[in-house]
Amino acid sequence: MTTTTPSDVRPDPPHSPDDRSLAEFGYRQELHRSLGKYASFAAGFSFISVLTTVFQFFAFGYAFGGPVFFWAWPAVLLGQLMVAACFAELAARYPISGAIYQWSSRLSNLTFGWFAGWIMVIGQIVVVAAAALALQMVLPAIWSGFQLIGTDPAPTSADGAANAALLGVVLLALTTLVNVLDNRVMSVINRVGVTAEIIGAVLIVVLLLTHSERTPGITFHTEGAAQSGLFGALLVGSFTAAYVMIGFDSAGEMSEETHHPRRTAPRTILTALGAAGLLGGLIVLGGLLAAPSLSDGHLGVDGLSYVLTSSLGDGVGKVLLADVVVAIAVATLAIQTAACRMLFSMARDGQLPFSARLARVNSRTGMPTAPALVVGVLAAALLLLNFASPDAFLAIGTTCIVMLYLAYAMVTGPLLVTRLRGRFTTTGTDETGAPLFSLGRWGVPVNALALLYGLLMAVNLAWPRAAVYDPAGGHWWFQWFTVLFLGVTVAAGVAYRAYKARTTVAAEAVAPA
Repeated sequence: MTTTTPSDVRPDPPHSPDDRSLAEFGYRQELHRSLGKYASFAAGFSFISVLTTVFQFFAFGYAFGGPVFFWAWPAVLLGQLMVAACFAELAARYPISGAIYQWSSRLSNLTFGWFAGWIMVIGQIVVVAAAALALQMVLPAIWSGFQLIGTDPAPTSADGAANAALLGVVLLALTTLVNVLDNRVMSVINRVGVTAEIIGAVLIVVLLLTHSERTPGITFHTEGAAQSGLFGALLVGSFTAAYVMIGFDSAGEMSEETHHPRRTAPRTILTALGAAGLLGGLIVLGGLLAAPSLSDGHLGVDGLSYVLTSSLGDGVGKVLLADVVVAIAVATLAIQTAACRMLFSMARDGQLPFSARLARVNSRTGMPTAPALVVGVLAAALLLLNFASPDAFLAIGTTCIVMLYLAYAMVTGPLLVTRLRGRFTTTGTDETGAPLFSLGRWGVPVNALALLYGLLMAVNLAWPRAAVYDPAGGHWWFQWFTVLFLGVTVAAGVAYRAYKARTTVAAEAVAPA
């Protein structure tokens, strides 16, 4: 078994400045380069998908943090903006698919970068499953006929959990189909979906704020929080914001399909996160202000769906919920696309099982078909956990956040070391001749704070709190699910790397001199 590295690939003669940029790294242009600025922004924004994630995790944040959980939002946004600023620098210098894997490998070494990519792609697959589960928070609230299993639509009930898995599998089948069709079809769906999501989010903010039942001062209260004390409420309440504000690196993932990626991707990484952070914070605030009651138990179970239908009326509320359904579908599609590009990038370097098949790009569609099928099938398999227990919903959601946070730290860490050694290039020009995006003298402090924030948040998210992960008791594996899943992921990676090394040595031993 041979190992292919970027330097081993002989690219075809490039035909455009963008293709020549890719050829500098030893790759030929195979994916179709058809995405403009808005499509690049849509890739990042749709992964974040503020409507999907806020609606999915608002109830959890409120149940454990009370109204004060709102203040975790600006704290997480600030931390993630620092991470995004570091990523924007790297997107300008390494405009390659498989961003986390490529960046980490080039800043450290191939082994460390491989584990960053491995953790990232497994995390992305879990995120795909978690995003698909969000349909349960919305569809039954629009029409009871969408509750195909049982009668209780709450995702924390056995009926709701099983129904969420069923709806999620149907959605994954559709997104997998789109991911094998054509990247232009995928781009159109992304752009239309993101436009609808932004319009819907703005309308939701305006309507909620104009139907306020109380003043913003309520955000300083911890009444009703399941966690005791202000600090505990904020730590667990931060899960909502942490889950929302991930995936902004997707604009970098799509660099090989973007026109002028050195100029476009850094800006769209930052604007996607900034726009989602602002809209999401306003939606959370509006939901707290417009909720008919903060103490009747509905807000901690039904979340924002309850606020929309009860405060705005069934008609308007359900129309807005339909827009949320569009956002969920587009988010699932975008996350699956990002995972596909990661698999493709690692396989192209010969770094995964069945690399030759996973790296194959359909010349007509410009899409890597095998990765789309692999991600779709594995994400659907994860959804089966929901049939075992309703607690799987939170376990899956939190696990994917921790995986991505760790993968991000495996980029910001090596980047900080590179800066401190004076080896990070702050100069250079993009495709238009303008200077590359750079943090300049702020690079080291911003990078250091980004790394510290990421590691602390990963520990906070993974901490095995019984009250959070196993509230009913008797399922210790859910309490430790994130830690166990991460351990299995790393162990599987170590085992594969050891097997790959042995087979490579054996192949070289029998090869003719």
